[in-house]
Amino acid sequence: MSIDVIVVGLGFGADFAPIYQAHPDVGRVAVVDADPARTAAVADRLGIDHRFASLDEALAADGWDAVHLLTPVRFHAEQVQQVLKSGRHCASAVPMATTLEDLDALIAAQDDARRNYMMMETAVYSREFFHARSLLDDGHLGQLSYFKGDHLQNLDGFPEYWRGYPPMHYVTHALSPALALANTRVESVRCVGSSRLTPDHVGVAGDGFGTEAALFKLAGDDLVANVTMSFFQLGRSYLEGFSVYGDEGALEWPQLEGGPMKEFRMQPMADGRRGRAVSEADIEPAGAPDLLPEVLRPFTGGGHGGSHPHLVHEFVSSIVQDRKPRVDARTAATWTAPGICAHQSALQGGVEIEVPDYGAH
Repeated sequence: MSIDVIVVGLGFGADFAPIYQAHPDVGRVAVVDADPARTAAVADRLGIDHRFASLDEALAADGWDAVHLLTPVRFHAEQVQQVLKSGRHCASAVPMATTLEDLDALIAAQDDARRNYMMMETAVYSREFFHARSLLDDGHLGQLSYFKGDHLQNLDGFPEYWRGYPPMHYVTHALSPALALANTRVESVRCVGSSRLTPDHVGVAGDGFGTEAALFKLAGDDLVANVTMSFFQLGRSYLEGFSVYGDEGALEWPQLEGGPMKEFRMQPMADGRRGRAVSEADIEPAGAPDLLPEVLRPFTGGGHGGSHPHLVHEFVSSIVQDRKPRVDARTAATWTAPGICAHQSALQGGVEIEVPDYGAH
Protein backbone atom coordinates (compact mmCIF):
# COMPACT_ATOMS: atom_id res chain seq x y z
CA MET A 1 0.00 0.00 0.00
CA SER A 2 1.23 3.49 -0.87
CA ILE A 3 -0.28 6.76 0.32
CA ASP A 4 -0.23 10.27 -1.12
CA VAL A 5 0.55 13.14 1.29
CA ILE A 6 -0.03 16.90 1.21
CA VAL A 7 2.40 19.05 3.26
CA VAL A 8 0.85 22.37 4.31
CA GLY A 9 3.06 25.22 5.54
CA LEU A 10 6.53 25.39 4.03
CA GLY A 11 8.45 27.24 6.74
CA PHE A 12 8.90 24.25 9.03
CA GLY A 13 7.26 22.00 6.45
CA ALA A 14 10.10 22.32 3.97
CA ASP A 15 12.09 20.00 6.26
CA PHE A 16 9.40 17.31 6.14
CA ALA A 17 8.56 17.23 2.43
CA PRO A 18 11.78 15.45 1.35
CA ILE A 19 11.32 12.84 4.10
CA TYR A 20 7.87 12.01 2.74
CA GLN A 21 9.37 11.86 -0.76
CA ALA A 22 11.93 9.31 0.43
CA HIS A 23 9.54 7.16 2.46
CA PRO A 24 8.99 3.77 0.77
CA ASP A 25 5.25 3.80 1.57
CA VAL A 26 4.57 7.27 0.14
CA GLY A 27 3.69 7.83 -3.48
CA ARG A 28 2.93 11.43 -4.44
CA VAL A 29 3.78 14.46 -2.32
CA ALA A 30 2.12 17.85 -2.74
CA VAL A 31 2.95 21.18 -1.09
CA VAL A 32 0.85 24.15 0.04
CA ASP A 33 1.80 27.56 1.39
CA ALA A 34 0.08 30.93 1.68
CA ASP A 35 3.11 32.51 -0.02
CA PRO A 36 3.15 31.52 -3.73
CA ALA A 37 6.83 32.39 -4.04
CA ARG A 38 7.77 30.05 -1.22
CA THR A 39 5.58 27.30 -2.65
CA ALA A 40 7.34 27.61 -5.99
CA ALA A 41 10.82 27.78 -4.46
CA VAL A 42 10.39 24.69 -2.28
CA ALA A 43 8.58 22.68 -4.96
CA ASP A 44 11.17 23.55 -7.61
CA ARG A 45 14.05 22.65 -5.30
CA LEU A 46 12.52 19.29 -4.39
CA GLY A 47 11.12 18.49 -7.83
CA ILE A 48 7.52 18.43 -6.61
CA ASP A 49 4.93 18.88 -9.38
CA HIS A 50 1.79 18.96 -7.23
CA ARG A 51 1.23 22.41 -5.74
CA PHE A 52 -1.84 24.03 -4.19
CA ALA A 53 -2.48 27.65 -3.30
CA SER A 54 -4.51 26.88 -0.16
CA LEU A 55 -5.67 24.10 2.12
CA ASP A 56 -9.20 24.49 0.71
CA GLU A 57 -7.92 23.93 -2.81
CA ALA A 58 -5.88 20.90 -1.72
CA LEU A 59 -8.83 19.28 0.05
CA ALA A 60 -11.02 19.83 -3.01
CA ALA A 61 -8.64 17.69 -5.08
CA ASP A 62 -9.27 13.97 -5.43
CA GLY A 63 -6.89 11.18 -4.59
CA TRP A 64 -4.93 12.43 -1.57
CA ASP A 65 -4.83 10.24 1.53
CA ALA A 66 -3.20 12.37 4.23
CA VAL A 67 -2.34 15.94 5.19
CA HIS A 68 0.50 17.17 7.39
CA LEU A 69 -0.26 20.63 8.84
CA LEU A 70 2.68 22.87 9.75
CA THR A 71 0.67 26.07 9.99
CA PRO A 72 0.50 28.71 12.76
CA VAL A 73 -0.89 27.52 16.11
CA ARG A 74 -4.08 29.57 15.86
CA PHE A 75 -5.17 27.51 12.83
CA HIS A 76 -4.51 24.01 14.20
CA ALA A 77 -7.87 23.19 15.79
CA GLU A 78 -9.97 24.40 12.86
CA GLN A 79 -7.74 22.96 10.14
CA VAL A 80 -7.38 19.53 11.76
CA GLN A 81 -11.16 19.22 11.92
CA GLN A 82 -11.40 20.38 8.29
CA VAL A 83 -8.91 17.71 7.17
CA LEU A 84 -10.55 14.90 9.15
CA LYS A 85 -14.03 15.83 7.89
CA SER A 86 -12.68 15.66 4.32
CA GLY A 87 -11.93 11.96 4.90
CA ARG A 88 -8.15 12.34 5.10
CA HIS A 89 -5.73 11.32 7.80
CA CYS A 90 -4.13 14.31 9.55
CA ALA A 91 -0.80 15.05 11.21
CA SER A 92 -0.32 18.41 12.90
CA ALA A 93 2.48 20.35 14.51
CA VAL A 94 2.15 21.10 18.24
CA PRO A 95 0.16 22.13 20.10
CA MET A 96 -3.03 20.22 19.33
CA ALA A 97 -5.12 23.24 20.43
CA THR A 98 -5.15 26.02 23.02
CA THR A 99 -8.53 25.44 24.71
CA LEU A 100 -10.03 22.40 26.43
CA GLU A 101 -13.13 22.80 24.28
CA ASP A 102 -11.06 22.45 21.10
CA LEU A 103 -9.33 19.35 22.48
CA ASP A 104 -12.73 17.74 22.97
CA ALA A 105 -13.81 18.80 19.48
CA LEU A 106 -10.71 17.25 17.87
CA ILE A 107 -11.17 13.97 19.73
CA ALA A 108 -14.78 13.87 18.53
CA ALA A 109 -13.70 14.70 14.97
CA GLN A 110 -11.18 11.85 14.95
CA ASP A 111 -13.76 9.42 16.34
CA ASP A 112 -16.37 10.50 13.80
CA ALA A 113 -14.02 10.47 10.80
CA ARG A 114 -12.42 7.13 11.69
CA ARG A 115 -9.20 8.52 10.33
CA ASN A 116 -5.84 8.90 12.04
CA TYR A 117 -4.81 12.09 13.77
CA MET A 118 -1.24 12.42 15.06
CA MET A 119 0.28 15.34 16.95
CA MET A 120 3.86 15.49 15.68
CA GLU A 121 5.57 15.92 19.06
CA THR A 122 9.30 16.03 18.37
CA ALA A 123 10.52 15.51 21.94
CA VAL A 124 9.38 11.89 22.30
CA TYR A 125 11.09 10.89 19.03
CA SER A 126 14.35 12.72 19.68
CA ARG A 127 17.80 11.18 20.14
CA GLU A 128 17.73 12.40 23.74
CA PHE A 129 14.42 10.71 24.53
CA PHE A 130 15.51 7.41 22.99
CA HIS A 131 18.59 7.49 25.24
CA ALA A 132 16.50 8.27 28.33
CA ARG A 133 14.16 5.44 27.41
CA SER A 134 17.06 2.99 27.12
CA LEU A 135 18.48 4.06 30.49
CA LEU A 136 15.10 3.49 32.11
CA ASP A 137 14.52 0.14 30.41
CA ASP A 138 18.02 -1.08 31.32
CA GLY A 139 17.55 -0.16 34.98
CA HIS A 140 20.26 2.53 35.05
CA LEU A 141 17.85 5.17 36.34
CA GLY A 142 16.28 2.90 38.92
CA GLN A 143 12.83 4.04 40.03
CA LEU A 144 11.70 7.34 38.56
CA SER A 145 11.70 10.13 41.14
CA TYR A 146 11.53 13.57 39.44
CA PHE A 147 11.36 15.38 36.11
CA LYS A 148 12.45 18.81 34.97
CA GLY A 149 11.65 20.61 31.72
CA ASP A 150 12.65 23.97 30.28
CA HIS A 151 11.70 25.94 27.20
CA LEU A 152 13.29 29.38 27.26
CA GLN A 153 13.07 31.16 23.92
CA ASN A 154 12.89 34.84 23.09
CA LEU A 155 10.08 35.51 20.58
CA ASP A 156 10.88 39.17 19.90
CA GLY A 157 10.69 39.71 16.15
CA PHE A 158 8.49 36.66 15.56
CA PRO A 159 5.26 37.15 13.58
CA GLU A 160 2.63 39.33 15.21
CA TYR A 161 0.42 36.40 16.26
CA TRP A 162 3.08 35.29 18.78
CA ARG A 163 2.85 38.52 20.80
CA GLY A 164 1.40 37.75 24.22
CA TYR A 165 1.43 34.00 23.57
CA PRO A 166 1.01 32.14 26.91
CA PRO A 167 4.22 30.11 27.35
CA MET A 168 2.44 27.13 28.93
CA HIS A 169 0.28 26.68 25.84
CA TYR A 170 3.44 25.32 24.18
CA VAL A 171 4.42 22.99 27.03
CA THR A 172 4.39 19.65 25.21
CA HIS A 173 8.07 19.68 24.23
CA ALA A 174 9.14 20.09 27.86
CA LEU A 175 6.46 17.92 29.49
CA SER A 176 5.67 15.02 27.15
CA PRO A 177 8.95 13.15 27.81
CA ALA A 178 8.02 12.89 31.50
CA LEU A 179 4.54 11.59 30.70
CA ALA A 180 5.85 9.14 28.10
CA LEU A 181 8.62 7.78 30.36
CA ALA A 182 6.31 7.43 33.37
CA ASN A 183 3.43 6.18 31.17
CA THR A 184 0.97 8.41 32.95
CA ARG A 185 -0.92 11.70 32.78
CA VAL A 186 -1.01 14.93 34.73
CA GLU A 187 -3.51 14.82 37.59
CA SER A 188 -3.29 18.46 38.66
CA VAL A 189 -1.13 21.55 38.24
CA ARG A 190 -0.10 24.68 40.13
CA CYS A 191 1.48 27.42 38.04
CA VAL A 192 2.63 30.96 38.73
CA GLY A 193 3.44 33.71 36.30
CA SER A 194 6.53 35.88 36.45
CA SER A 195 7.22 39.19 34.68
CA ARG A 196 3.86 40.61 33.62
CA LEU A 197 4.01 41.45 29.92
CA THR A 198 4.85 45.02 29.06
CA PRO A 199 2.59 46.88 26.58
CA ASP A 200 4.94 46.20 23.66
CA HIS A 201 4.62 42.44 24.25
CA VAL A 202 0.88 42.28 24.78
CA GLY A 203 -0.77 41.15 21.56
CA VAL A 204 -3.53 39.16 19.96
CA ALA A 205 -2.53 36.04 21.91
CA GLY A 206 -2.93 37.52 25.38
CA ASP A 207 -1.71 39.85 28.11
CA GLY A 208 -0.33 37.45 30.73
CA PHE A 209 3.27 36.72 31.69
CA GLY A 210 6.61 36.47 29.96
CA THR A 211 7.52 33.42 32.07
CA GLU A 212 5.38 30.70 33.65
CA ALA A 213 6.64 28.05 36.09
CA ALA A 214 4.54 25.01 36.99
CA LEU A 215 4.52 21.92 39.17
CA PHE A 216 2.65 19.11 37.45
CA LYS A 217 1.46 16.32 39.76
CA LEU A 218 1.52 13.06 37.85
CA ALA A 219 -1.19 10.46 38.36
CA GLY A 220 -0.29 7.25 40.14
CA ASP A 221 3.06 7.37 41.92
CA ASP A 222 4.22 10.45 43.84
CA LEU A 223 5.96 12.05 40.89
CA VAL A 224 6.27 15.71 39.95
CA ALA A 225 7.40 17.42 36.77
CA ASN A 226 8.79 20.92 37.29
CA VAL A 227 8.56 22.92 34.05
CA THR A 228 9.56 26.51 33.28
CA MET A 229 8.41 28.16 30.07
CA SER A 230 9.44 31.63 28.90
CA PHE A 231 8.89 33.49 25.63
CA PHE A 232 9.41 37.13 26.56
CA GLN A 233 11.36 39.40 28.92
CA LEU A 234 13.96 36.85 30.01
CA GLY A 235 17.60 37.64 29.22
CA ARG A 236 18.80 34.11 28.54
CA SER A 237 19.95 32.20 25.47
CA TYR A 238 17.76 29.47 23.97
CA LEU A 239 17.18 26.38 26.10
CA GLU A 240 14.66 23.67 25.30
CA GLY A 241 14.74 20.20 26.76
CA PHE A 242 14.03 17.79 29.59
CA SER A 243 15.88 16.08 32.43
CA VAL A 244 14.86 12.83 34.12
CA TYR A 245 15.92 11.60 37.56
CA GLY A 246 15.68 8.20 39.20
CA ASP A 247 16.95 6.86 42.51
CA GLU A 248 19.95 5.23 40.79
CA GLY A 249 20.81 7.69 38.02
CA ALA A 250 19.81 10.71 35.97
CA LEU A 251 20.06 12.31 32.55
CA GLU A 252 20.27 16.11 32.32
CA TRP A 253 19.75 18.39 29.34
CA PRO A 254 22.78 20.61 28.52
CA GLN A 255 22.54 24.16 29.82
CA LEU A 256 23.95 25.49 26.55
CA GLU A 257 22.39 24.53 23.23
CA GLY A 258 24.51 22.01 21.35
CA GLY A 259 26.47 20.83 24.38
CA PRO A 260 26.56 17.25 25.65
CA MET A 261 23.95 15.79 27.95
CA LYS A 262 25.11 14.75 31.41
CA GLU A 263 24.53 11.20 32.62
CA PHE A 264 24.82 10.41 36.33
CA ARG A 265 25.01 7.02 38.03
CA MET A 266 24.99 6.33 41.75
CA GLN A 267 27.81 4.12 43.02
CA PRO A 268 27.46 1.50 45.78
CA MET A 269 27.63 2.81 49.32
CA ALA A 270 31.20 2.66 50.65
CA ASP A 271 32.04 1.88 54.29
CA GLY A 272 32.73 5.00 56.32
CA ARG A 273 31.49 7.39 53.62
CA ARG A 274 28.71 9.89 53.99
CA GLY A 275 26.55 9.76 50.91
CA ARG A 276 27.09 7.69 47.80
CA ALA A 277 29.61 8.61 45.14
CA VAL A 278 28.20 9.60 41.74
CA SER A 279 29.83 9.05 38.35
CA GLU A 280 29.37 11.69 35.67
CA ALA A 281 29.71 11.35 31.90
CA ASP A 282 29.15 13.55 28.86
CA ILE A 283 26.68 11.93 26.48
CA GLU A 284 26.00 12.56 22.80
CA PRO A 285 22.95 10.33 22.17
CA ALA A 286 23.01 8.35 18.95
CA GLY A 287 19.25 8.03 18.63
CA ALA A 288 17.55 4.99 17.17
CA PRO A 289 18.15 4.92 13.38
CA ASP A 290 17.60 1.15 13.39
CA LEU A 291 13.88 1.83 13.93
CA LEU A 292 13.66 3.51 10.51
CA PRO A 293 13.71 2.25 6.94
CA GLU A 294 17.27 2.54 5.66
CA VAL A 295 16.37 5.30 3.18
CA LEU A 296 15.20 7.55 6.04
CA ARG A 297 18.23 7.10 8.29
CA PRO A 298 20.27 9.92 6.69
CA PHE A 299 17.60 12.41 7.86
CA THR A 300 18.28 11.69 11.55
CA GLY A 301 21.19 14.13 11.54
CA GLY A 302 18.84 17.12 11.43
CA GLY A 303 17.59 19.39 14.19
CA HIS A 304 14.96 18.72 16.84
CA GLY A 305 16.93 15.71 18.01
CA GLY A 306 16.69 13.97 14.65
CA SER A 307 13.00 13.35 15.31
CA HIS A 308 11.54 14.30 11.93
CA PRO A 309 12.01 10.97 10.10
CA HIS A 310 10.68 9.07 13.13
CA LEU A 311 7.56 11.25 13.16
CA VAL A 312 6.96 10.76 9.44
CA HIS A 313 7.54 7.02 9.68
CA GLU A 314 5.14 6.64 12.62
CA PHE A 315 2.41 8.65 10.91
CA VAL A 316 2.75 6.84 7.58
CA SER A 317 3.10 3.41 9.19
CA SER A 318 -0.01 3.90 11.33
CA ILE A 319 -2.04 4.53 8.17
CA VAL A 320 -0.54 1.69 6.15
CA GLN A 321 -0.88 -0.75 9.07
CA ASP A 322 -4.41 0.45 9.91
CA ARG A 323 -3.65 1.21 13.56
CA LYS A 324 -3.64 4.20 15.89
CA PRO A 325 -0.52 6.39 15.81
CA ARG A 326 1.57 6.69 18.97
CA VAL A 327 0.34 10.24 19.62
CA ASP A 328 -3.31 10.01 18.60
CA ALA A 329 -5.98 12.55 19.58
CA ARG A 330 -6.46 11.27 23.13
CA THR A 331 -2.75 11.05 23.84
CA ALA A 332 -2.21 14.47 22.28
CA ALA A 333 -4.94 15.92 24.51
CA THR A 334 -3.37 14.21 27.53
CA TRP A 335 -0.08 15.98 26.77
CA THR A 336 -1.62 19.33 25.77
CA ALA A 337 -4.32 19.95 28.39
CA PRO A 338 -1.87 20.34 31.30
CA GLY A 339 -0.39 23.44 29.66
CA ILE A 340 -3.82 24.97 29.10
CA CYS A 341 -4.70 24.34 32.76
CA ALA A 342 -1.29 25.63 33.89
CA HIS A 343 -1.86 28.97 32.18
CA GLN A 344 -5.26 29.26 33.81
CA SER A 345 -3.63 28.53 37.17
CA ALA A 346 -1.09 31.30 36.58
CA LEU A 347 -3.84 33.78 35.74
CA GLN A 348 -5.55 32.82 39.03
CA GLY A 349 -2.45 33.30 41.16
CA GLY A 350 -1.28 29.70 41.34
CA VAL A 351 -4.42 27.85 42.43
CA GLU A 352 -4.37 24.09 41.94
CA ILE A 353 -6.34 22.98 38.88
CA GLU A 354 -7.35 19.42 38.05
CA VAL A 355 -6.50 18.27 34.53
CA PRO A 356 -9.09 16.26 32.55
CA ASP A 357 -8.47 12.56 31.99
CA TYR A 358 -8.75 11.69 28.29
CA GLY A 359 -8.27 7.99 28.82
CA ALA A 360 -4.78 7.77 27.31
CA HIS A 361 -1.43 7.70 29.08
